[in-house]
Amino acid sequence: GLLRSDSIPEVGEDAAATVGMAETLSEEEQDELRKELAKVEEEIQTLSQVLAAKEKHLAEIKRKLGINSLQELRQNITKSWQDVTSTTAYKKTSETLSQAGQKASAAFSSVGSVITKKFEDVRNSPTFKSFEEKVENLKSKVGGSKPAGGDFGEVLNSAASASATETIAEQTQEETH
Repeated sequence: GLLRSDSIPEVGEDAAATVGMAETLSEEEQDELRKELAKVEEEIQTLSQVLAAKEKHLAEIKRKLGINSLQELRQNITKSWQDVTSTTAYKKTSETLSQAGQKASAAFSSVGSVITKKFEDVRNSPTFKSFEEKVENLKSKVGGSKPAGGDFGEVLNSAASASATETIAEQTQEETH
């Protein structure tokens, strides 16, 4: 009787099909199924109580050991991270990102050397040389204390200083007249 080839409807199946099946069962089979249903429900109830008791016992053991929720969370996160980092997908992604970082670094390095070369080209260009000579001439006319051919930054600072000195001298002359 209990092991029949007919399937028992699952939760959510058509209620009409369930009613139709109940009508096809004999009174004896229905009684047997009701007893089995009560037995399974009782087993579920017992298992739920055993599980609740086990969970309570687990909580008591953890309390005695001083394990709190934060520590458990930390351990779970650490374990999860270790699980993630051991996966093939993570390893491949990490390796790919590392290679991409190396390629980007090499690209930035080559861009830097290209920019440096361009600055050198500009510095060696006739226009820049001409500008540098004009600054040198201005410097020698204004101050002239240092030998020619100094550092370009020094030349510019010197020229700016000389220009400021000329402006102050002109203002002083205007105020005295």
